[in-house]
Amino acid sequence: MDYTSKGFDETNQQTDLGAVIRNGREILFQGFNWESCKHDWWRNLERKVPDISKSGFTSVWLPPATHSFAPEGYLPQNLYSLNSSYGSEHLLKALLHKMKQHKVRAMADIVINHRVGTTQGHGGKYNRYDGIPLSWDEHAVTSCTGGLGNGSTGDNFHGVPNIDHTQHFVRKDIIAWLRWLRNTVGFQDFRFDFARGYSAKYVKEYIEGARPIFSVGEYWDSCNYNSHGLDYNQDSHRQRIINWIDGTGQLSAAFDFTTKGILQEAVKGQFWRLRDAQGKPPGVMGWWPSRAVTFLDNHDTGSTQVIGSCLFVECISGQFDPLFLWSHVFQFINMGPAGMNFHPYSGPIPDLIPYNPNLCLILSFSVYAHWPFPSNHIMEGYAYILMHPGIPSVFYDHFYDWGDSIHNQIVKLMDVRRQQDIHSRSSIKILEAQSNLYSAIIGDKVCMKIGDGSWCPAGKEWTLATSGHKYAVWHK
Repeated sequence: MDYTSKGFDETNQQTDLGAVIRNGREILFQGFNWESCKHDWWRNLERKVPDISKSGFTSVWLPPATHSFAPEGYLPQNLYSLNSSYGSEHLLKALLHKMKQHKVRAMADIVINHRVGTTQGHGGKYNRYDGIPLSWDEHAVTSCTGGLGNGSTGDNFHGVPNIDHTQHFVRKDIIAWLRWLRNTVGFQDFRFDFARGYSAKYVKEYIEGARPIFSVGEYWDSCNYNSHGLDYNQDSHRQRIINWIDGTGQLSAAFDFTTKGILQEAVKGQFWRLRDAQGKPPGVMGWWPSRAVTFLDNHDTGSTQVIGSCLFVECISGQFDPLFLWSHVFQFINMGPAGMNFHPYSGPIPDLIPYNPNLCLILSFSVYAHWPFPSNHIMEGYAYILMHPGIPSVFYDHFYDWGDSIHNQIVKLMDVRRQQDIHSRSSIKILEAQSNLYSAIIGDKVCMKIGDGSWCPAGKEWTLATSGHKYAVWHK
């Protein structure tokens, strides 16, 4: 069955930026993790395209496909080179062709908040881009990150030159590059990385200029915490994400980090968190479900990763202070880690941060899954996001690395979602939100429960559709 064409005409997608969002029947797949660059990734994904399509995913978020200073792709340099750690340009285009054959859209990871320079310019910083396409000078870099441009319109991404999106020549070049990705390379959707780093109005301009079929932004900041843990009320957190969506002219969706933060605490025996003071879901999904991309984990939260290339730690008498180190790492990631590892760094040193080798110890550090969804509650999480409004997204690791049982249970939930026509704007009535039980009716044909509390819907019209450890779904 051709799931991806259900409910809307593909020709309409090309001309109407809002067609997919209005249709509301997307199911996204994040097609990589932090370690994927080590594993001949384009070939690996190409082999999985038939299963991805058969499962019912409509769009696959791919890792950054362009040349990068870091192998994972998030320190871009030559934006027009498609030879990356994930594979060659030829292999990428073979993957995109296979996806098009199977009617699954390819989502490009758009990393345009920052860009690593090629040569030193103003102040001795690597803030020029000589010798590669988009050969900008220091005026393309914000003044707060070592350039001659204007101040940043968002939060700084420290350690590398941040792009000054206020410059007309910069925006013109970025739109041309995005159009190349869209119309020549073959990407159809966009994911905007570190969307806090520049004004949402520029995302609006880029979407209008390149016309992707679907866009989603990563507007990630810390949830609200108190001395005892996560606050019950996360309204201010979800409001900041909604403000960003508004700033894009409502053209982009956003990852629902509010729902992730709440849900991964709720499954630990705090299901009361899943109903806000107005009786609605407590994340972005509860206020603006058609723009909320719900998820459990991604390459940042659920994978082993190195947060920085290296860190320059001031030493006194050769003593290493791990508390000093962690304080700087924590400021960067804004989340608590599950584990860390420090080891001497012996690789090439980018001349991005001045340091005195007599006073500093150079370390590489790894942060392991620094905001993970509890692994023993994964299927409760997927039962929640796949049976609720919003736009659900499934993480590669859960789908392909956690065994056939998890894979098949997720597929079954996706089947129910499609067959019962749950969409991003489906109505929801929360029935129970206790410590050990959550239940709800979605639309008028589906109800579900998660948690170890005993519950089933009243009425003979309900039939069990699927169930597993601490979750069950019924339909009429």
